Amino acid sequence: MTTFASGTDTLTRDALTVLQPGFTGTTAPDWLLRRLGEGLASVGLFGRNIASPAQVAALTAQLRAERDDVLVAIDEEGGDVTRLEVRTGSSFPGNHALGTVDDVELTRQVARELGRRLAACGVNLNWAPSADVNSNPANPVIGVRSFGADTGLVARHTAAYVSGLQSAGVAACTKHFPGHGDTAVDSHHALPRIDVDTAVLDARDLAPFRAAIAAGTRAVMSAHILVPALDPDRPATLSRPVLTDLLRGELGYCGLIVTDGMEMKAIADTYGIEHGSVLAIAAGADAICVGGGLADDETVRRLRDALVAAVRSGELPEERLADAARRVRELAAWTSGAAATRTGPDPEVGLRAARRAVRVTAGELPFGPLTEAPYVAAFTPVANIAVGDETPWGVAAELARLLPGTETGSFTGDDAGHAALTAAGSRRVVAVVRDEHRHPWMSTALDTLLKARPDTIVVEMGVPQSPPRGTLHVATHGASRVCGQAAAEVITGA
Repeated sequence: MTTFASGTDTLTRDALTVLQPGFTGTTAPDWLLRRLGEGLASVGLFGRNIASPAQVAALTAQLRAERDDVLVAIDEEGGDVTRLEVRTGSSFPGNHALGTVDDVELTRQVARELGRRLAACGVNLNWAPSADVNSNPANPVIGVRSFGADTGLVARHTAAYVSGLQSAGVAACTKHFPGHGDTAVDSHHALPRIDVDTAVLDARDLAPFRAAIAAGTRAVMSAHILVPALDPDRPATLSRPVLTDLLRGELGYCGLIVTDGMEMKAIADTYGIEHGSVLAIAAGADAICVGGGLADDETVRRLRDALVAAVRSGELPEERLADAARRVRELAAWTSGAAATRTGPDPEVGLRAARRAVRVTAGELPFGPLTEAPYVAAFTPVANIAVGDETPWGVAAELARLLPGTETGSFTGDDAGHAALTAAGSRRVVAVVRDEHRHPWMSTALDTLLKARPDTIVVEMGVPQSPPRGTLHVATHGASRVCGQAAAEVITGA
């Protein structure tokens, strides 16, 4: 077992234990290894830490050589949000595609295979799945990360995902409690507010979390959202009525509560990460996620010292911090002893799911599969922070594999349609959009394109809320690599 550094007192160890920090680089820096020896119990991995599965396995082995029961967490939802395949796009289609298929056994199989790959790399805590009901079509941060807008569908697939992931020995962290689906603001940038009564919350937003708890989810992640019906003063992450009274008391949840990233502006701009972390632990959170943006030893030191000072001043009860640290250690013990279901790898399950999720609508013009290399015009919105802009998306790469000579360009803004027409020349156009309904400029670009070139093929890789149009409209319900492959196969008849 891990031998802690001498001179590290219990209070300081507990303060370190409840932190889940990130770091930079593809190997563990000296400061991180030292903190593990002092009591740090969790580490978060992000895209910047990942080069290959073999490299991640070596990195996690390096961490475990310092502390054998360390929790290694990652934000690997599959679909649009991938860290393990950040540079290639995910081998899994994501929640919205799985919800569209609505085969809970398929969802379980996808989550099991994703968990198997994480476990093979030494990752044992996944900040997934999203259990948010995407009830607001204008939601800028959830969208295809949700299984859908129907509560019952989201609940059953959340439970299937949890059971599949945990059957691989990887702890699920169901998010974003009490539900981030009915927001029009991204909590990375500001504090969203959900103004509905408790009856709506209970029937719509809490049902998937009840299902996750019944399925045995080992962790739940809080949302940085203000829900006045539950707490008019503080966002859920900092709210005792939400985390302790509702999640622990009413819903009977006993596992680990993890905060969403504390450097997100919904918290950092109002409370600051130090005071916010103190308030979160006091409210009932057990682990502080930080490191998506702030990823250095100074951040760990600041948060550790803030928690210790809060205990010594009486602002944070010492027994609450000790209880939080205990829950972290309990999860670490579970992951160390979790027996994974003995099933072989299923590398094609993600592609099978992506193919089943495709929905095709034919237009008025007759359509035959493409046989000549087209021009792919990608109408590209600004990526939200959860997705990131480093992960490739679209259909161009997959079409180029099937139709060598395919060319592509990315367009945005008021003149996107005209620019795409000019770039395409005489080639057949495949227009790729992502949440057309949320971007007026994107709709205008399609109007321009289809007026001039009515034989254009349209591929929607977000939530398909806008009416289908084009000589062929292909809705993939996600923008991962396998979603692009499934669309390309439809377009070419492969």
